[in-house]
Amino acid sequence: MLALLKDTPISERNELFVKKLQQCCILFDFNCPVPDAKGIEQKRLTLVELIDYISNNNGVLFEQAYSDSIRMLQCNVVRCLPPSLEEPKEDFDADEEEPNYDPAWPHLQLVYEYYLRLLESPDFQPSLCKKYCDQKFVMQIMRLFNSEDPRERDFLKTMLHRIYGKFLGLRAFIRKNINFMFLRYIFEGETCNGVAEFLEILGSIINGFAVPLKQEHRHFLLKVLVPLHKPRGITAYHAQLAYCMVQFVEKDPSLTEPVMLGMLRLWPKTNSAKEVMLLGEIEEILDIIEPAQFTKIIVPLFKMLAKAVSSPQFQVAERALYFWNNEYIMGLIEEHNRIILPIMFPALYRISKDHWNQTIVALVYNVLKTFMEMNNQLFDELTLSYKAERQKERKKEQQREEAWKKIQERAIVASGHNNDITISD
Repeated sequence: MLALLKDTPISERNELFVKKLQQCCILFDFNCPVPDAKGIEQKRLTLVELIDYISNNNGVLFEQAYSDSIRMLQCNVVRCLPPSLEEPKEDFDADEEEPNYDPAWPHLQLVYEYYLRLLESPDFQPSLCKKYCDQKFVMQIMRLFNSEDPRERDFLKTMLHRIYGKFLGLRAFIRKNINFMFLRYIFEGETCNGVAEFLEILGSIINGFAVPLKQEHRHFLLKVLVPLHKPRGITAYHAQLAYCMVQFVEKDPSLTEPVMLGMLRLWPKTNSAKEVMLLGEIEEILDIIEPAQFTKIIVPLFKMLAKAVSSPQFQVAERALYFWNNEYIMGLIEEHNRIILPIMFPALYRISKDHWNQTIVALVYNVLKTFMEMNNQLFDELTLSYKAERQKERKKEQQREEAWKKIQERAIVASGHNNDITISD
């Protein structure tokens, strides 16, 4: 058993510090029916001591400490993760689903805590550590984001973010590999449990992008982030994805049109929960949209909203109608009511007459009333036009029914005539 660092002469502490790091490279099997309780506890106490030592002392970091710290981290956390046994669910809810916890977490947590304290130490020197914290090491860390233990992914998220901030030479490499992981997840169906955590890191990174945006960043938005709306596991990471999208649109308003059109192309047809989420994201973007950009997306946006308010699914229709409670969006709608009203009117008028849910009917009446106050003359014209169109449709339907009746009558007569021929024969 090694002595405590605080009880050791200063001249001997560096050597003891290295020995303790090497001692922490010993692994224990937490799944063993009879675990080595003494050894496990000794390692736990050593890790706690190391964390305390680098957190509360100055001048304790030297080159070998960096190399042995990286090695200790690799020995403990870099491992083959078990394959996921469950398919991703469309209605995944992180608050309700029971995560798979790693039994070795009592040690893993302390190892991650130690490395974070190392990175955050005022004595930390990236120039001494970069030889050991290289691309290979970063890739090992990024693969661990597939861990099913949310506690581990949370530590990994903070660690990768710190590495991104400390090592400028690794920034492009980290972004590129997040890009590749997302593409494999989107287009090859590869499992990636850490999408939400990667997006949280990206949210901070995007916030620091300089304007005008580089072509690399624009490409990432349109070719990676927009397609991330497609996978059925979007529920697990949608909040983080929406944050990134809004950050990009705030940075460069000219991206509004391609972003919105991309989202509308991927609009779900049979997944109402996903529709509700995307409607919320669309409203977030509209909250910050510039009036000049709004004019470019009016027609496709409100065609989609007309379909959404017509949805028989109560929550989808309700979420779409809530757009009319947003003052900023209402100002934009009022300014362009001559374009928007003809698109929305047929759906709203029809719903007001025959929707099964009275709450939706009440909301639709409020929207119709708002439109009538905006442009009474156009509203009246559309009402007359809609009624005339409906009369034409009813007349065509009646003519169709009469035509079918005549066909049926002729078929009956022809059938009777054939029977008469058969009897006479």
